This record gives sequence, C-alpha cells and structure tokens, in this order.
Amino acid sequence: MGNAVRRQGSFVWFLALTSATWVGCSPEEQGTTPVVGTGGAGSGVGTAGAAAGRGGTTSLLPGAAGTGMTQGRAGTAAVPPNTGAPLPPPNTVPPPPANQPVAGGGMLMPPAPRAGTGAPPVAGTGAPPANPNTPPPAMSAGCGKAMFPASARMTMDVMGLQREYIVKLPTGYDPNKPYRLIFAWHYLGGSAQGIAGGFGGGYYGLETMSAGSAIFVAPEGIDAAWPNTGGRDVNFAKQMVEFMRTNYCVDNKRIFSVGFSYGAIMSNTVGCQMGDVFRAIAPMSGSGPLSAGQCKGPVAAWIAHGTADTTVQFTGGQRSRDTWVMKNGCTTMTMPTDPSPCVSYQGCMDGYPVTWCENQGAGHTQPSYGGSAIWKFFSQF
Repeated sequence: MGNAVRRQGSFVWFLALTSATWVGCSPEEQGTTPVVGTGGAGSGVGTAGAAAGRGGTTSLLPGAAGTGMTQGRAGTAAVPPNTGAPLPPPNTVPPPPANQPVAGGGMLMPPAPRAGTGAPPVAGTGAPPANPNTPPPAMSAGCGKAMFPASARMTMDVMGLQREYIVKLPTGYDPNKPYRLIFAWHYLGGSAQGIAGGFGGGYYGLETMSAGSAIFVAPEGIDAAWPNTGGRDVNFAKQMVEFMRTNYCVDNKRIFSVGFSYGAIMSNTVGCQMGDVFRAIAPMSGSGPLSAGQCKGPVAAWIAHGTADTTVQFTGGQRSRDTWVMKNGCTTMTMPTDPSPCVSYQGCMDGYPVTWCENQGAGHTQPSYGGSAIWKFFSQF
C-alpha cells in the first residue's frame, strides 16, 4: 500500500488561526449557481475550479465540470468548487469574526459561537451502554497483532500524492479488542491537528465521550479542502480504512464518519460512495450527496443544519436529509427525539435510522449538543 509511518513526539493540539477568508461553493451547486464574492485588490474568475489569490495573482486548481466566479480580498485566497465533497470552518480558539455572506455561497469564515449552537461540550458520557440488539464485532486483520504503529501523524501515497493523517489510539489500546473506528474530517481552511485537539474536545468532542472505546483518524486535506478531484479524497479514505484494518484491531461493522461544513460534505460523500464500509455518518452544516441513486447502500445518518446558514445553504442540508430518508427507506413521518429540536424519521430500514436536527435561527455553526448527540447515535450500533 506504500504506507510510511512518520511519528512525531507529540500532537499539536491547537489549530493556528489565520486571517485568511475562504470563498467556495457546495458540490451540488457546481455548474448551476455562480458564487460571487466581493473583495479588495485580489480577484479572479475561473471555470472548472479556477481560483483567484493574493494581490490579483491567479492559480488554477482542478474541479468539477461547471463554472464558478470568485473574487478575493486583498491578500486572501479563494478555494474552487469540488467534484464530490466540500466546504468551510467551525469554532476554534479564539473565535474569529462572524460570517459575511455573499450571493449563492458565502464568505467561509469560522463563525462566532451562538447561544445554543456553539461547539460541542467537552463533558464525557462514559463508555456506551451495551445494546443487546447489536451484532457481534467483525474482527479486522489487525486484531491480535502484538506490534502496531503508535498514535502519530502518518503519511501514505495516494495516486502519486503524499497524504497525511493523524491516528489516535485510546489509552491502553488492546490489540485483541475490536474498536469503533471514527473518521473526523476538518472544515475548509482547517487542519487535522485542529480536529485532533479542537475546540470543545478532540474529534468534535467525541474522543472524551468514547471513554477509550474508539480509534480516531483526522485526515489532512490538500490545500485544507476536500475537492475530491479525480476521486483523490475518496481513494484516500479507502486506503486509510485498509491501513487501519490491517494494522489495528478494528470492528469492521462499526466504522463512522463525522464532520462540519466541508467536513460534513466529505462525510456525505464517503457515506454515499463507501456505503459498504461506513455504518453511520454525522454531517453538520453540510450538503450532498447529489442523489440516493448514486449511493452504494443505506447508511445511518444524523444530520444537523441551521435555518439561517448562508455559507452552506439550509436547502442543501434539507436535500441531504431527503437523500438519506429515501435511501434508507424511511417514511416522511417523524417523531421528536432527544435532544430537542431533533426528530427521527419513521419506517426506516432496520438498523438505518435518520435523525434530523433543524436549528432555528442558527447560522453556519455546530450545535452545542452535537458531540453528545452524535456519540449517542453512533453508540447504538
């Protein structure tokens, strides 16, 4: 597989904030909705993923068929469309300026926390309770291996590109015990290090709540994004899954994906294209997949979106919800579920629930209950 492990002495647990402003569009809007941003001296216009950068200089990045128009502020960089994943950033420390929306897309800035819609809480919930209806674990090839790579930032060759990702094993990792495997994708402009030690707890707050019952992976996007150009990011996901299964004791039936904004769109993408691998996904403020017919199989989905989101439009989240409702065979009937304002769709295929959390008045941000609710959702499997 050409994997090379590069260990570092310690994780960097803080995401370095920059003053960069990001402009982009959702993958499902490519070729249909131009994204127009206003700014200063730096500007650019492009097709199929053209982006404008600093002081009027222009760089071209590959993208999907379609057109996009972006204008950058002086000294900022614009990020182009994608081909099957994409978008922005959540709350980090300290919170940056509020969002500045533009027509059809948005200024992709990390939002300031809002009451009831901020970053996930740090408080853990302990080990998940045993569910008598869950199937026994499916042991991976890495189970029983006395020698295994330690927690570290690692690299692998994917389609001729060196890709990086962080692996975090639980304290006291037991190679004979199958663990849940959780992939946590960063937002546009974010980083693997920011997710590994992010605001509100590592891996969107799930590491603390897992109480040592899960292995976490934080992948690093090229140019801090997930355009999936030529399928490169999905291939990256596939190779990471294979590496993890080969080298660690993973429960093959309990592999999950979580992300915010661009990371949410990437979660929808792997859930669709790798439905035979991922058991459940939890996209927050994302969009996609384009249609249920493109997806390999049903995937349990927990979805959250703010009604006032102008970065990834609220309608994009609704379409994402509708896709999984259709793919999982659910009816349009819902029942309230914990926490409020979430609802669960009824009549879904056994083992493939869909939970929808519509946050009234919330913008492009993570819900405060996100971490605890997502962990509860994942824990049922």
